[in-house]
Amino acid sequence: MEAALYGPGGFYVRPGGPGPAGHFRTSVHASALYAGAVARLLRWVDAELGHPEGLDLVDVGAGRGELLAGVLAALEPETAARVRPYAVERAERPAGLDPRIRWVAAPPERTTGLLFANEWLDNVPLEVAEDGRYVLVAPDGTESPGGPLEGADRAWLERWWPGGGRAEIGRERDEAWTAAVRTLERGLAVAVDYGHTRDTRPPYGTLTGFRGGREVAPVPDGSCDVTAHVALDSCAGPGAALLTQREALSALGVSGGRPPLALASADPAAYVRGLAVAGEAAELTARGGLGDFLWLCQPVGMRVAWPGAAG
Repeated sequence: MEAALYGPGGFYVRPGGPGPAGHFRTSVHASALYAGAVARLLRWVDAELGHPEGLDLVDVGAGRGELLAGVLAALEPETAARVRPYAVERAERPAGLDPRIRWVAAPPERTTGLLFANEWLDNVPLEVAEDGRYVLVAPDGTESPGGPLEGADRAWLERWWPGGGRAEIGRERDEAWTAAVRTLERGLAVAVDYGHTRDTRPPYGTLTGFRGGREVAPVPDGSCDVTAHVALDSCAGPGAALLTQREALSALGVSGGRPPLALASADPAAYVRGLAVAGEAAELTARGGLGDFLWLCQPVGMRVAWPGAAG
């Protein structure tokens, strides 16, 4: 999985091409409403931190920098002038990116502000287990039984994915998220992904692939994305909050409500624009779709993990 995604010629690092947006649709690509919601979350973090002179915005797994560009465009100039935007990505910097955006291979240390990881953890490589043994995968995707599980992986399964059968071991993702959170001195770290909790683990796992907008077999040869849902509850640290995207975006002002019908005659153009916005919001918050994504919110040196939460 590491080689297929990030090795020479890997899916995420090969030069040219459309990038992730050409193969699957994320919330970032679905609507500018998403970047607007992240901008509102950044404003809240800014206020909670007392409006520091430098406000860091770290986008982990930044793709081609679309989210950062959208957030910067949604901020008022006074706030945007204090923001230090970082795109954390292993691919090369794309041409034409806003020069304010710093392109880095790892999250910078000792930041103050918001660290945001949209659909990053699902691409952190992991091991798959079945009946107490590792699952080995050949370059053509063929699976075969491997050796018995090592102690740390067995312990993770016993705590977070008990019951035997097939499972995806999230220990490496826990460690990757913990390392990312530790780069924050003060602020909020948010991981957004399609995930599950201990009570809702999928019985046969979720490992799959994507190419050209279609779900395909997860062949680890660099030709497609290789991904698996995230056990976000195992990543959570003290004080963290876990919300659905539907809950998170609603709290950040994204609503799928239709404009009043009277507007259709009073201002037809505004009515049409309102319908378009409502449609985009509905996609971002839909049950059975993007609205079921999970948001893991981890505060660092802050009173609460989410706007409106009790301190």
